[in-house]
Amino acid sequence: MLKFFKKNKKKEKTIQLLDINGNPIEPGDEVEAQRYELGKSKLIVVEGQFHYESLETGKKVHWAKMIDAVTQRQKVKKSANKE
Repeated sequence: MLKFFKKNKKKEKTIQLLDINGNPIEPGDEVEAQRYELGKSKLIVVEGQFHYESLETGKKVHWAKMIDAVTQRQKVKKSANKE
């Protein structure tokens, strides 16, 4: 009965973003987006959520829209440069 009154500690899920080749992607990384005509983009955090922002047009796309159904990885290629 004492277990009923104990607080349940919920573990937060951490999202691990991987590019199409399996390389980890972190906020601030530049990538080449394969969808939504974003072109060169940067992974940013807006209100606690990941978005890809096009460096050319400024368009933003939520990270969940970039998931490849087969591999469960992002449809982006990580650039070698990180600014």
